[in-house]
Amino acid sequence: MAITKSGKKAHRQSLRKNVINVRRVRSMRDVIKSIREDIAKKSAGAATSNLKLAYKALDKAAKRGVIKKGTANRQKSRLTKAISKIA
Repeated sequence: MAITKSGKKAHRQSLRKNVINVRRVRSMRDVIKSIREDIAKKSAGAATSNLKLAYKALDKAAKRGVIKKGTANRQKSRLTKAISKIA
């Protein structure tokens, strides 16, 4: 545990940021998981409608530094490619 006053404050801040980052990762993974399930069901319409949400979640996570920009782009590319195969 931190000893100095600034260390304690930094620790509190990191705990708050951790909650936000975990929430952001969870929402991103949930959307990606729902798209993967739609792809498995061969439901192109549902997967395409969820793709917009996935793009938003991935871009927001990359913007905030939760994941890297290249990782977000790779995920978006793979999802789009998988959806185009079933469409």
